Amino acid sequence: MSENKLLELSFEFAVAIVNLVDGVTAPKSSYMTDQLARAGTSVGANIHEAQYAQSKKDFIAKLEIALKESNETSYWLNLMYETKRIDITTYQYAQKLCGNIRRLLIASCKTAKDNMK
Repeated sequence: MSENKLLELSFEFAVAIVNLVDGVTAPKSSYMTDQLARAGTSVGANIHEAQYAQSKKDFIAKLEIALKESNETSYWLNLMYETKRIDITTYQYAQKLCGNIRRLLIASCKTAKDNMK
């Protein structure tokens, strides 16, 4: 898959995270929604930034940061679901997008590293 697919998917994911966070009404959830919003939107921001990397190493570093952020986002999604801040449909949709992005990031990092050799 092309980086464009990754860019598109990560933007769709950011929109889903923003909408999810805006829809949380549970009291005392702001610390979780803040963390989720930061990590979830950071995924796409780092992928976008990687497109203008200064070098191949910089490109890989930005994708690896996006990968870490996607793992953190998954954690916050799990916590929000388990504490009943979000419903199962919202949770499954966001986790599916997050997992798809994570798989693309892993493949992209591997390809970029192999191309450096």
